Amino acid sequence: MTTLSNSSAKAARLAPIFMILGMLLVPVMDGTAKLLVRDYPVAQVVWGRYFFHLLSLLPLFIIFREKLSLKPARPKLQFVRALFLLGDTALFFAALSFIPLTNGKAVFFVAPLIMTALAPLILSEKVGWHRWAAVLVGFSGTLFILKPEAEGEWLGYLLAFGSAAFYAIYLLLTRKLSTTSSPLNTLLYTAVVGTLIMTLLVPFDWKTPDLFGWTLMLAMGILGTLSHFFIIKAFEGGDASHLAPFTYSEIVSATIFGVVVFGHFPGMTTWVGISIVMASGLYILRREQRLQRQRS
Repeated sequence: MTTLSNSSAKAARLAPIFMILGMLLVPVMDGTAKLLVRDYPVAQVVWGRYFFHLLSLLPLFIIFREKLSLKPARPKLQFVRALFLLGDTALFFAALSFIPLTNGKAVFFVAPLIMTALAPLILSEKVGWHRWAAVLVGFSGTLFILKPEAEGEWLGYLLAFGSAAFYAIYLLLTRKLSTTSSPLNTLLYTAVVGTLIMTLLVPFDWKTPDLFGWTLMLAMGILGTLSHFFIIKAFEGGDASHLAPFTYSEIVSATIFGVVVFGHFPGMTTWVGISIVMASGLYILRREQRLQRQRS
C-alpha cells in the first residue's frame, strides 16, 4: 500500500513537468511544419506528420507493454474524432503559410474557450454566465492579435481560428472516449485514419522531397509522438483541470522558435491579446475547480 501510494505521489509530482515538456514540443513540431510548407504542398506536409507519427508511435506499444487492439471501441466516434484532429492539423499547417508561428499559436489559444462554448451541445454540460462572460472576453483578446500587415494574413488567421475550433471539438470527443480505450490505442487509431486519408490524397499534390525535406518530415513525426507521449504520462498522474494551466507553456517555445528560426518577435498588441485569452482560460479553469470542490 505504501509503495503504491509513493508511486502515485511521484506521478502527481511529475505530471506538470511531463505536461510542460509535451507542450514545449508541440510548437517545435508546428515550426518544423512551417519550414516544410515553404517548399512542399500542405497536403504532403500533413501526410508526413501522420505517416512518421504512426511509424514512431508503434515502438511505444513495446516499451509500455501495451496490448494492440485492432478493433476500436465506439469505432464511429473514434473515426469522427480522428477526422477533427486531421482537420485541425491541415488548417493550422495551411495557416502557417500566411502568418508567423507565434501569432498562429496565439489565435489557437481560443480552443479552450470554444470548447467551453460547445460543451452544452456536445456533452450536455451546463455553462453558467460566468464562463460565458469569460469566453466573450477571451474572444475579444483575439482582436488584439488579429493585426494583419501583409496580403493573405487575414486568411491565415481565419485558418488558425478554424483549426482551434476543430481542435476544441476533438478534445470534447476525446473526453467522450476517455473511458473506452487506452491512450496509446486511441492515438494509434487517430494516426492510422490520418495516414490512410492523406495517403489517398497526397498523390494529387506531391513534390518529391530532398534529403533535408525527408529529415524534417521524420523529425515532425517524432516530435508529434514525443509530445503525445509526455502528455499521456502527465495525465497518468494529474487531472485535466489541474494540468490545463501548463498548456499555455506552448507560447514559450513558439516564441523562441519564431525568433531563432524565422526572426519574428510578436508585437505589444499580440502579447496583450495573448494575455487576455490566457487570463480568460485560467478564469474558467479556476471557477470549474471551485465548483468541483463545492460538489465534493
